[in-house]
Amino acid sequence: MSCRNADLPEQNNGPVIPRPSGTLPGTPQPPVWLGTRPLQKDAQGTILPVQTPLELQNRRFSLPGPLPPPDSLEFSATYGPVTEEILARSTYIPECPVTPDELSYLTQTYWGFDNRPHTGEMIVHASVATDVIQVFEQLYKARFPLEEMRIITKEDLEAEPTGDGNVTTCFVCRPAVGLNRWSEHAYGLAIDINPFQNPYIRGDLVLPELARSYTNREWIRPGMIFPDDIVVRSFRQIGWYWGGDWESLLDIMHFSLRDR
Repeated sequence: MSCRNADLPEQNNGPVIPRPSGTLPGTPQPPVWLGTRPLQKDAQGTILPVQTPLELQNRRFSLPGPLPPPDSLEFSATYGPVTEEILARSTYIPECPVTPDELSYLTQTYWGFDNRPHTGEMIVHASVATDVIQVFEQLYKARFPLEEMRIITKEDLEAEPTGDGNVTTCFVCRPAVGLNRWSEHAYGLAIDINPFQNPYIRGDLVLPELARSYTNREWIRPGMIFPDDIVVRSFRQIGWYWGGDWESLLDIMHFSLRDR
């Protein structure tokens, strides 16, 4: 199903966006090693602490996604069933706590760090599809930048950790970090926004591991989330909770329907 602001009436398309080759002048390029260098471990297999490389301390990349860019400056989105092809390239397995028909596939525009609109994709629980679209329309109008929005694959989940991922996503069929239960992502009821700029922090543990520079929330950089900003307000409007409000740990990237 195609939608603009979920089920609100269609609007006229905006001006056609020119398609220059490459990225805009001044847009930082990601280092060639991004996503390719597994983190070092000790003899027990524990990942060793690591500092943020200089190239990632003010991260502002726009990575190519699986879908073509939009032809309009207006926000647009679609939602519908998850097809077999989409399911096959996701992390879905029969043991997941939801069935495929409980999920919905979204495409929606988002604003990149290159100051251009992009088209992203996401799998969510079908019951929250239009609410999620409402949130991302607000982020798009505010031009809150996202690096990448795509489906997490089984290969992503099984790869050796490189500590530098930054995918804005929802459905990932995995356990909760450090707990013996399914993550809210496995239900399609949690979304992570720019994980690198908004890391998970529990004591000395930082995830993604190379994002330690972003534990300094006084150094304000693009793509970061702060209390009562447009990201937090937009999720609160649909009744979702923010992991940045938690006390025992901070999961700054994390928004969820059931506050876990």
